[in-house]
Amino acid sequence: MIYLVFSEGYCASAGGELTRADLSAEAIRLGRLLVELLPQPEVTGLLALMLLQESRRSARSSPRGQIVLLEDQDRSLWNREHIAQGLSLVQQALASGRFGPYTLQAAIAAVHSEAQTAAATDWSQITALYDALLRIEPSPIIELNRAVAVAMRDGPLAGLELIDALLARGELADYHLAHAARAEFCRRLGRTAEARAAFQQALALAKQEPERQFLTQRLTELSD
Repeated sequence: MIYLVFSEGYCASAGGELTRADLSAEAIRLGRLLVELLPQPEVTGLLALMLLQESRRSARSSPRGQIVLLEDQDRSLWNREHIAQGLSLVQQALASGRFGPYTLQAAIAAVHSEAQTAAATDWSQITALYDALLRIEPSPIIELNRAVAVAMRDGPLAGLELIDALLARGELADYHLAHAARAEFCRRLGRTAEARAAFQQALALAKQEPERQFLTQRLTELSD
């Protein structure tokens, strides 16, 4: 429940704002309290995950509220105190050998936080962590995230093939981010007509205004 609250604060499911800082802050407060009351590795991993994700808040949107993708973020805006706390906690949880999906997600966030630039990101390590995560918590969303990591490691065609296989199964047919990811890989491959169709499908499914604005901008760029 704490992570559900955080997730809604980190990326609002609908409405005019990308994030809700009040919800994220409350979830982290409750996470700290839970670590005190229940000092178990996976609880520690949950707090680490929230801190590492929250560390990027200031860089995730422009002053006008527009989405800034992870690869384009100004990393000097990342909260270094949150990152230091998160890294310490995830190392503690991993060292226990008794961790679960929250700790593995925190480890993925840690790899991102340790990269000085987007180009320096260790996508092989991230892909391996997603492999481990899928073994203990199979999920089409995790498969989608892994497909993105594979694309960053091996190129957009490799990611596109994985996403197409996922969409063919039907589980993510109504998930706008799956179509947005497919559109982005098609765009990078120069498959403009497919990219445009996928962006339009993602736009039809998106409920959050900043995401809709981002998708609309991508469509405009493809039309130019």
